[in-house]
Amino acid sequence: MSITRSELQKYLDGLLRISEISDYCPNGLQVEGTSKIEKIVTGVTASQALVDAAIEANADALIVHHGYFWKGESQTVTGMKKRRLSALLANDLNLFAYHLPLDVHPEFGNNRQLASILDIQNISAVSSVKPVGVVMQGNLEEATEGVALQAKMKQLLGRDVLIEGPASKLISSLAWCTGGGQGFIEQAVDLGVDAFITGEVSEQTVHTAREMGITFFAAGHHATERYGVKSLGEYIAQQFDVHVEFIDINNPA
Repeated sequence: MSITRSELQKYLDGLLRISEISDYCPNGLQVEGTSKIEKIVTGVTASQALVDAAIEANADALIVHHGYFWKGESQTVTGMKKRRLSALLANDLNLFAYHLPLDVHPEFGNNRQLASILDIQNISAVSSVKPVGVVMQGNLEEATEGVALQAKMKQLLGRDVLIEGPASKLISSLAWCTGGGQGFIEQAVDLGVDAFITGEVSEQTVHTAREMGITFFAAGHHATERYGVKSLGEYIAQQFDVHVEFIDINNPA
């Protein structure tokens, strides 16, 4: 079975509501390839390693969370950018990328999928930024010590998890934002939750957690954003009866 490029583009753009979201990069089809799509590879970032893996897998389309053409980056096609684009174009490989739309989607979003992994209940969006909710709030079924939640995340995500602030405090309410959401920690404090989970940490985040008494977890940008694009790919496979493969390129960040 197969789907056309234009059919897939229209379907994904509508499903992820890209016209409603202002972002730092173009969402949707970023690099045009073959018009007939029989095999799709999904992954977090369109790195050279993932592009090469998609080519090796004989994919017709690559769907990622982190694509190309970010605001503020150089507009020249040289070096790393040239090599990546050359590989895509030479192999007629379509590149679809969905950034904020894939963070915030209520079913396939990175935030929603991380909540499923961690079994968070009573989920709601609590932040409107350009113009979508990028911070989520919810509760654990049972109050859990910070160090125990750290160990659980380490096991589930397969990587070390940084904990700062009160580590032995019981946590029942929390807020989270996958990826580079450490700047929202003060908003989490204002919500009155016990803990805040994100992917990255900045120097000042540690002081905020310690001084404001909120338990803070940095669980990895890549690790917290694997599950949105993976779940999206699985859904596409069901809807269109095409072969979809998730390829995880290891990234310790």
